[in-house]
Amino acid sequence: MADTPDTPDVIDEPQRSRFRYSEAGTDAQLVYRAESGRLILVHTEVPDTMAGRGVAGRLVRAAVERAERTGETVVPLCPYARKWLGDHPDVVAGMAVDWTEP
Repeated sequence: MADTPDTPDVIDEPQRSRFRYSEAGTDAQLVYRAESGRLILVHTEVPDTMAGRGVAGRLVRAAVERAERTGETVVPLCPYARKWLGDHPDVVAGMAVDWTEP
């Protein structure tokens, strides 16, 4: 994976409501719902073959970048996304994040 701020290797697939990273025929994904100006992060799924390489974080970062572009409020219902965002406050500084517990 290229280490660039705009996560070019993560694809937003709005028709499937997910961000996807694909490698060697295997997909990692962050499933979301987009509702009324809110980007609700539902579930992050990374296969064992991709574990420990920052793939899940890249998926969450792609969601944040989309929300920043579109003005959506990020709603991290997914426990991984919630933790990642909490551990990276600089990434969401100045953005709308709804931290309401699921």
